[in-house]
Amino acid sequence: MTLNSNERDIEPASDLSRRLGLPFSDLSLLTRALTHRSYVNEHSQTLQDNERLEFLGDAVLDFIVGAWVYHRFPEMPEGDLTKMRSALVRNEQLAKFSRKLDLARGLLLGRGESSSGGQDKDNLLGSTFEALIGALYLDSGLGVVEAFVHPILEEVRESILNEIHDPKSQLQEWAQSHKLGTPRYHVVGTSGPDHAVIFEMEVAIAGAVKGSGTGTSKSYAEHAAAQAALKNLGVI
Repeated sequence: MTLNSNERDIEPASDLSRRLGLPFSDLSLLTRALTHRSYVNEHSQTLQDNERLEFLGDAVLDFIVGAWVYHRFPEMPEGDLTKMRSALVRNEQLAKFSRKLDLARGLLLGRGESSSGGQDKDNLLGSTFEALIGALYLDSGLGVVEAFVHPILEEVRESILNEIHDPKSQLQEWAQSHKLGTPRYHVVGTSGPDHAVIFEMEVAIAGAVKGSGTGTSKSYAEHAAAQAALKNLGVI
């Protein structure tokens, strides 16, 4: 059974725990991880939001992801290890993890935050994932968090590896080595609501479009376009 709050059906923590296969013995920790400060502001009986858990989860994730990258890629130099860890724990990537887990179903938001689409915002979803990790760590310990996080990291391993090799720099080097000048990027369209805009970007070399891509920011869309161009040009 779901709860109705601010015209959204809220998934109870007990249901979310079962759906994700997370062994929470203290469901109040999971509920707190899903409680945004806007909800606390409107419900005086709710004493704690998820911000402290977010702080803890950020530290736990940094360690787990750093250790995973270190052991998963024994030949990778330190600079690339740092890039990969940073790419995996940045808010945009954590928001993707949150969407994959559909954490928005359990989010407790205030009316204003809910009506403005807070359940779809990257910053809020990324923070919620961190809070979930913090809650799971307090409830079950580091080993359980690692068992939960490692498969999630494996699923995005290839895409992150491609990204950290910086396709924009690769494309620029290729274009300049062929005396074709600097690649030019431009937005060709946007889609989605204002709080979750998707940018469509094209990259042209010497006036000819070589690739296109989409992303939740212009920078991410540029990376996707450069990656597509490198594939189209046979560079990768």
